[in-house]
Amino acid sequence: MTHTPPARATSFRPATYKHFHRIAWLATALTLCVIVFGAFVRLSDAGLSCPDWPTCYGRAAWPQAASEVVDHAATAIREFESHKAWREQVHRHLAASLGVLVLMLALLAARKRRFGVLQIVGASTLVAVAIPLYMQGHVMAALGVAALGEAILLLAALRWSNIDLARAAALTLAVVIFQALLGKWTVTMLLKPVIVMGHLLGGMLTFSLLLWMAWRATVQPIVLVDAPALRRWTLGALGFVGVQIALGGWVSANYAALSCGAGGWVTDVHHYVDFPKCVGEWWPHADFREGFVLWRGVGVDYEGGVLDGAARVAIQLAHRVMAIAVFAYLLAFVVRLMRTPGLRGWAVALGLLSCAQVALGILNVKLALPLPVAVMHNGGAALLLFVLVSLLARLKTPD
Repeated sequence: MTHTPPARATSFRPATYKHFHRIAWLATALTLCVIVFGAFVRLSDAGLSCPDWPTCYGRAAWPQAASEVVDHAATAIREFESHKAWREQVHRHLAASLGVLVLMLALLAARKRRFGVLQIVGASTLVAVAIPLYMQGHVMAALGVAALGEAILLLAALRWSNIDLARAAALTLAVVIFQALLGKWTVTMLLKPVIVMGHLLGGMLTFSLLLWMAWRATVQPIVLVDAPALRRWTLGALGFVGVQIALGGWVSANYAALSCGAGGWVTDVHHYVDFPKCVGEWWPHADFREGFVLWRGVGVDYEGGVLDGAARVAIQLAHRVMAIAVFAYLLAFVVRLMRTPGLRGWAVALGLLSCAQVALGILNVKLALPLPVAVMHNGGAALLLFVLVSLLARLKTPD
């Protein structure tokens, strides 16, 4: 019988600027705030409360009263709602602040690369130029300029090694820029579901990349003989959780969270909501083909959803079935971690978060999607990623 030695730490830290890890942790924390606040904006139906971009009815902040925007073109898309507009614009400002931190990380990581800083600055300048071009109505020119900036960053990430986290930092900056584009398209394409889902996944990817960099720049790895096997388990868990997050985003984007009500779509909080059955059956009629059409053209306003009941039921069923598979895998992983000395704390954290996510998902259905519970469910997904990405970043085989 082989014995697995307990986890231990050895000296390891990439050659980065001495405050790089502090900036990375700050950016990670801010990303979590952006994700949770973005869920609040989305779930409180404030996603189109500023129908222009990047301004809000032409203002850098937001108007205080409808009389201030009566002549603005954006009022033709949505009437001004003061109790919602601030939410959307605060979310944009938080995201912009995050962009600044990620730019700082990319500049610090690339400073020892040949023309590294020039490439980061050049790409960022192109993206910055694209914004006024878009605001002046030159949409295709703006898109081309922004795409050129993205291409520079992606090429740099492919060419550079990651010994000083330069590759990861350049890639993260490229993801954040694309996130900004998805945020713009979320508004301009009137909450198109595939864009909304992509925006959620992009936020989670940004969080994961920043968290990975923060750990790699901060602490020594956890050295274990069976680290390769545990890393495979962790990658499998990340795959399962990633698919479930995408399905959750698809549920939300198509307004399918309450599609299993006893009378079909629940429109009243006092309606009976069916769980574990759906519409009174274990497997009701569901239109999976219609429910998972990713692209439906442009010009459609998706606020409130456009699918019929059978298509929404299909989306909800897919999310529930995948939740069972994810939960089973995570529990098996928890058992595996419990058997590894030094990782039992990680096992407890992963187990508790997994159970909490299942409980929050059930409460979302039974309580007809209360805003605090729905937002916590989104935040819980990010915390699951925190545990899994942290393990992936720290596990290391002995030299």
